[in-house]
Amino acid sequence: MTDPASPAEGHPAEDPIAATRTWLERIVIGLNLCPFAKAVYVKEQVRYVLSDATTPEALVEELAEELVLLRDAPAEEIDTTLIIHPQVLTDFLDYNDFLDNADAAIDALDLQGILQVASFHPDYQFDGVAADDASNYTNRAPYPTLHLLREDSVARAVDAFPAPDVIVDRNIQTLDRIGVQGWWRRLRGEDLS
Repeated sequence: MTDPASPAEGHPAEDPIAATRTWLERIVIGLNLCPFAKAVYVKEQVRYVLSDATTPEALVEELAEELVLLRDAPAEEIDTTLIIHPQVLTDFLDYNDFLDNADAAIDALDLQGILQVASFHPDYQFDGVAADDASNYTNRAPYPTLHLLREDSVARAVDAFPAPDVIVDRNIQTLDRIGVQGWWRRLRGEDLS
């Protein structure tokens, strides 16, 4: 992340789970980037996992364990999981390549159509978009994060939302409106008015 006040940069003692919660509250929910996030957050159905993996292989093992745990847990207790992995895949291109391994883990566990993995990274960059473009910040998080989701929960949320196909465009418009500095100000808890 390019902002010098980044929670992940220059603050090695910061708690990555606390930073991720702040990001979830102030950015994802606060900017309404995911209209479905608030309900599971308020019900305390989000599991936060701080990975100590230092290799992609160790992260795949941990991912598989968390996929099984999420599959087996009642949705009322754990509806979604965030695996925060600050020690591995800090380079976005390596992280992006790793997502094929995440899909392979879902296939190997026969969880296609049951669970899915969404991706967030401090240097997230959409294909064909400049690195400093505000739209990338819709998927930027303080630390590399794998977001495990239940497909049936996603389907119910999408069905309940009046126009789910406009979410991505609306998010890009929000980030274009507030800009990168507005994203950082919001993350720091500053008022955007």
